[in-house]
Amino acid sequence: MKNALVWICRILVGLLFIFSGLIKANDPLGFSYKLVEYFEVFHITFLDSLAVGIAIILCALEMIMGFALLIGARARTTVWGLLLLIIFFAFLTFYSAFFKVVQTCGCFGDAIPLTPWESFGKDLVLLLLTLVLFFNPDKIKPLFGRKPGDVALAVATVLALGIGFYTYNFLPVIDFLPYKIGANLPDEMKVPPGAKPDEYELTYNLKNKATGETKNMTDKEYMKTGIWKDNNWEVVGNPESRLVKKGFTPKIIDLNITDMQGNDYTQEIISNPFYNLVIVAYDLNHTNDEALKKLNTIALNLTENYNVRSVLLTSNSAQDVLALEKRYKLYTEVFFADAVPLKSMVRANPGVLLLKNGTVINKWHYHTMPAYDELVKAYFQE
Repeated sequence: MKNALVWICRILVGLLFIFSGLIKANDPLGFSYKLVEYFEVFHITFLDSLAVGIAIILCALEMIMGFALLIGARARTTVWGLLLLIIFFAFLTFYSAFFKVVQTCGCFGDAIPLTPWESFGKDLVLLLLTLVLFFNPDKIKPLFGRKPGDVALAVATVLALGIGFYTYNFLPVIDFLPYKIGANLPDEMKVPPGAKPDEYELTYNLKNKATGETKNMTDKEYMKTGIWKDNNWEVVGNPESRLVKKGFTPKIIDLNITDMQGNDYTQEIISNPFYNLVIVAYDLNHTNDEALKKLNTIALNLTENYNVRSVLLTSNSAQDVLALEKRYKLYTEVFFADAVPLKSMVRANPGVLLLKNGTVINKWHYHTMPAYDELVKAYFQE
């Protein structure tokens, strides 16, 4: 029975770690954004510049140790590593849930969004399964000899790290974000007729001015009892809001594109019925200048020869944009949006979306952006 239990835990823990690492390695830049949020919470922002590297290594460790467990290679070292990893992740998810700081932990990336409490519950189950293995390392029998096992681990290490480096430089293999190829952005922002919004409950803190008595009441109780008619009772502070029932939420809720004067151009840009080249550089201070110059030239040629509207979206200030224009002439229109949706549009700085009638026709990392002639041949020749 114990051998069977160890085998069950071994398979479940191994597969879950591989799956978790692989999902995050599909989008290491997105995972690094989550790490930066945690760095801010724990006041270790000096690690921000290392976030991508740490993300790739953490993803690789999950996959490597999960694979090592499945083949039974170096069992004692593996279970120690797995235990430390799951304790680390459980601490982060508990801290997020209890203190309400990072409300999406990114455990399974954007593929399976989990609340912090759901993530913590998952980590607790995984911790229990890992403890079974930790206290029974001798029952984890290797599938291969020592040398073949080490060779398999070496290959797995190269592959695990390679996946992270590849997706970081050439976009996620599977795009789980709302701006993926084929998505219609205006539709992703709509609430369908009859859809119910989130349902919240308000709790009022009340104090009796005459007696000093205090009590808490929900908004329904507050109205039902008619206590609001009694001038002796006053509301102290702001009411506390609690989500009672989750309603329909559009996939895109935070996209607001404006010009330098603050005028809203969101619908005009994303609903353009013709081809629209959107260059996304959410941070001009850390963008790839050479790539931006190349994209600027492509935008000029497309605008002149095919009347394509080309825009640059950034979260920087107008002063930063003016400084950029001093360095080299921009041929694109420049608009502004918050960094959060811009980071979701394309995992690159800069990256490119080709839109038509609100639909994402294609998107590119600056490393994979086609040359002008290739773009014309693929999309603009009749």
